[in-house]
Amino acid sequence: MVRNRMCLLSLLAGYTLAVWSCQHGKAIKVNAISEAKTEILDSLEVKGRSNAIYPDQKSVLKDTIVISTKHDPHVVLCDMDGDTRMDTVHIVQHTKNHKYGLKIAFGNKKIVYLGMGQDILGQGFDDIEWVGIFERAPKGEIYYNNVNDDREIITEEQVNENDKIKLPNDGIFIHQAEACGGGIIYLHDGQFAWIQQE
Repeated sequence: MVRNRMCLLSLLAGYTLAVWSCQHGKAIKVNAISEAKTEILDSLEVKGRSNAIYPDQKSVLKDTIVISTKHDPHVVLCDMDGDTRMDTVHIVQHTKNHKYGLKIAFGNKKIVYLGMGQDILGQGFDDIEWVGIFERAPKGEIYYNNVNDDREIITEEQVNENDKIKLPNDGIFIHQAEACGGGIIYLHDGQFAWIQQE
């Protein structure tokens, strides 16, 4: 009888361990898939305009922001903040409102979202689905807003030297493919800034 009871306890312990292992393994697998798809933000403090950071980022849940499958390329490596650590910029999509934006993951692990339903740097758009060109704007290059107040395209000769901008660090160039419309996003004195490029 004691022997039967020991066998029964052994079987019960084995079954419990098997069920726990299976469930534990399944949880790990589900979490790994979910984490590969998106990330929860651990650090949200980034210098810059408050409207540049996706509002209420602490409430961003897993699987609400995913890397774009529409854009190719959808990732750019650069050093936007000049700390010599590589930053990664992805075009991402918010799965609830279906709008596109940028996920900027700095080398120091801080993450900022632009767009996805929030106005991007006062430019009058909150979705970058239209982006066809997505590339690094190299540090040291000289750029200028090439549209005047009347929305006319201007040449470099028409721009004052004081209005020309030498990028202090890398920026991100986004533009419509084979059309007008786009610009460069870069950091200036810890704040995101925009240079219009038609």
